[in-house]
Amino acid sequence: MSRSKNKLSYWPKIRKFLNDIHLWGGLISGIVVLIVCLTGTIYVYNTEIREAVLSEFYNVKQEGEKINTDDLLTKVKPEVKGKIIGVKIPFAADKSTFVLYRKPDKGGGGRGAQGEHAHNHGHAGDRGNGHSHEHGKTDVSKKHKSDSTSNEVVAVQVAAAQKVAAGSAEQVRPQGPPSQAPRGRGPRANQLAVNPYSGEIIGDPGEVKTKTAEFMQKMFGLHRWLLLNEIEEPIFEGLENRKLGSWITGTATLLFLLGVLTGIVIWFPVKMRAWKNGLKIRWSASWKRVNHDLHNTLAFYSFIILFFMSVTGPFWSFDWYREGWQKTWGIYQDPKAPQLEKPKPVSTFVPGKNVLTVEETILAVNTILPYNGDITINFAQDSTGTIAVTKNKIGFFAPSASDRLTLDQYSGEVLDKDIFREKSFSNRIGASIKALHIGDVYGPFTKLLYFLASIVATSLPVTGVLIWINKMKKKPK
Repeated sequence: MSRSKNKLSYWPKIRKFLNDIHLWGGLISGIVVLIVCLTGTIYVYNTEIREAVLSEFYNVKQEGEKINTDDLLTKVKPEVKGKIIGVKIPFAADKSTFVLYRKPDKGGGGRGAQGEHAHNHGHAGDRGNGHSHEHGKTDVSKKHKSDSTSNEVVAVQVAAAQKVAAGSAEQVRPQGPPSQAPRGRGPRANQLAVNPYSGEIIGDPGEVKTKTAEFMQKMFGLHRWLLLNEIEEPIFEGLENRKLGSWITGTATLLFLLGVLTGIVIWFPVKMRAWKNGLKIRWSASWKRVNHDLHNTLAFYSFIILFFMSVTGPFWSFDWYREGWQKTWGIYQDPKAPQLEKPKPVSTFVPGKNVLTVEETILAVNTILPYNGDITINFAQDSTGTIAVTKNKIGFFAPSASDRLTLDQYSGEVLDKDIFREKSFSNRIGASIKALHIGDVYGPFTKLLYFLASIVATSLPVTGVLIWINKMKKKPK
């Protein structure tokens, strides 16, 4: 009995200590946390808000049957001001098809950009580099005959390309971790909205500037850098303003994380029989009590999401935190350590064999990934290039993580695949850092939960300060 009494006597002291950490951490970071949480609340539905403003680019009326995708590309190709490198095919019947294209390089050189959703293997490109895309039925052997005079020369070139690709496994070069590696090899691809029923070109939403897009960009800059990135002159010599803003928001987020962890502990009352009081808001009580319950109860119900948001936030602010996260989940790769480069898959050219049409590619993808989803296809760059495909499930509870396939452009054989559900639990968590931060984990369902939790997070600094002020006004016993 005496030991249990001693333990109980220590609890108020521990609780008092944690309460002080909770209080002062909240007071120090309160204003920054308020700004970060408020902008985060708005930014949860960034994509949906932007698309709603430009709904005419994304939504179409169902009018009969959709045009065959290959015929659709053939129809719009003369009007595309650039090189077609892929296509985005929505599952929903009332959504536009998007043609991915690359504008001509103004400088006359360079490799240009890959598609927005290019595969990690970097094979997204334009069939026009090696094949005409007229219905996907171009005679490949004739094409190469006109380019190289004979198929024998092509065979030698293909063999050489395969040898180079196979030999690349023996090359050693520094390679950063996937999360730090730049995506793609240039700017994102332009996307041209097309009506899949009429073939009418709607336009490129990326070329339309709106007040909404400008506002959302401001919200992002405020969320990440407190808009210090817009100040040209360095506030502190030798320190970039963007970095300074990132450090401030990252530090405030760490303090918020500390507040979340200490808050869940001090949520439990001194007398455990009164714990049910923390599960409800007594609206009939005084405003001070209502304010206390709003802070206490809403934070309890939002605890898990508040934890995910705060524990992932510093990932983009501190290198040491990013490295620690990657080491925790076993995905860290030392950028200074030499690593074997994975050989890139190549398509095996067969004389007289046609490249897959888009419809054949879709059929192959749906056979391998038999679920309803939006499909993005990036065409092969050249005769040995591969088709890079991304598929995303749809639905209110659908996982937001995409599955990726690399296909042989002639046979449709799967040369490489990246299926999210087949990854280990640690790899899935480690690779889902952004999704865990913004709520894009299980589609609209988790986005809604994150939106509500972000509202709660925004209110916590306000209700917390009011609680502190009310306690300061109390007369000492």
